[in-house]
Amino acid sequence: MIICTNKMEYPLRTQCQRVQKQVMVNGEKERVSLLFRKALISRGSVDAVSQQMASHPQYLESFLRTQHYILHMDGPLPLPYRHYIAIMAAARHHCNYLVYLHSAQFLRVGGDPLWLQGLEAAPPRLRLLNHINKVLAHQPWLTACQHIQTLLKAGEQCWSLAELVQAVVILAHCHSLCSFVFGCDTDSDFVPLSKSPNGTPPPTFCPCDAANGNTAVPQPPAGPADRITRRRSLDSSCDMAGLKERIQKSQEEREKREERFLQTQTLQQTDAEDEEEILCFADPSRFITDPDFCYQEFARREEDHFQVFRVQDYSWEDHGFSLVNRLYSDIGHLLDNRFRSVTTLPSLHSPDSKRAIWNYIHCVLGIRYDDYDYGEVNQLLERDLRLYIKAVACFPDATRTPVCPLSWTPLKTSERIFVNLLIMEARLQAELLYALRAITQYMIA
Repeated sequence: MIICTNKMEYPLRTQCQRVQKQVMVNGEKERVSLLFRKALISRGSVDAVSQQMASHPQYLESFLRTQHYILHMDGPLPLPYRHYIAIMAAARHHCNYLVYLHSAQFLRVGGDPLWLQGLEAAPPRLRLLNHINKVLAHQPWLTACQHIQTLLKAGEQCWSLAELVQAVVILAHCHSLCSFVFGCDTDSDFVPLSKSPNGTPPPTFCPCDAANGNTAVPQPPAGPADRITRRRSLDSSCDMAGLKERIQKSQEEREKREERFLQTQTLQQTDAEDEEEILCFADPSRFITDPDFCYQEFARREEDHFQVFRVQDYSWEDHGFSLVNRLYSDIGHLLDNRFRSVTTLPSLHSPDSKRAIWNYIHCVLGIRYDDYDYGEVNQLLERDLRLYIKAVACFPDATRTPVCPLSWTPLKTSERIFVNLLIMEARLQAELLYALRAITQYMIA
């Protein structure tokens, strides 16, 4: 008897492929579920940014690991400094969501509440970062060797090279995260907290803990101030029935705690003026100077005096990675993993379109690739998409106004999130390239 093996193997092979694909899908769902379960155990809530990134769990894990490392792991800067630098960075884009989040974390790690009254209340060393924060946030091509020299040779207030590199990484990380927050419209749904039992905002869940298995952090005191409007539940593609149950249960328990607090509130007398003074951190404008300094077109025909940053002369792969990894151990590997993972995420966009988005973002920030045909940008990216990308990358806080096309939504939610992830990572790398090049110039001068 003759057996036709091809005909018998084909259905079997197809079935195996289906099973393999289903296993991969289930694995991704389980990865997100595990991260969120840890978040619920740790704090009883899942932050809005993590919820948005949940449609790309592979990237989410990489993002959370990097964020946890720069904000909580060993490093030259004390923990309160790190969160205050994050506040300064988020304030440049008037991002209420991140300013509140890092203000709460700042207090949680023992930061002085008086610093939250405004930038003028911070130590002189932190105030010295104000200029490079402003430049990196809005016009990174202005970052120069003399800015680095000023920080490293400021007498008693001087920064060490290792401290400065960590500070620059935090600034760039938070600037780019502002683009993601506004691009996904997370900040518009954020409601600042009003009051709390002791007059200070209660610490909230740090999403970094979930990515690193840190679930032993004590539960913070709850009160009416614990209410934050969340954008949505988890992405519908994730099977989270059990998780939703736990979220609902957590909300019910929180409401009960709030009710008990309101009953005892009438028995307590607080100094309203002092409380308002402590809560002034809700206004990002208190942490910025020169509010009129903003993004300007890099290339203008009548002002063509800025030198284009050519990747062939200074690239992440050949220069930035090794320098940042040497001065701030292991951060280069974590950042590189983020850059690589975002470009390999599954998407409806072709590899050419992904590269066009990445290179276009670098282009509007003054970075050019000699081996790339920029005519492809106009061919592969429709005009509305280009407008959206530029708005989110260059002036994200302005996307809340009707002037900018924030309402652009030709793609489904997960695809729009993917575009915002590309914007965030391309902007992060661009800022790092400018800062690291300036540091390199200082070191060889």
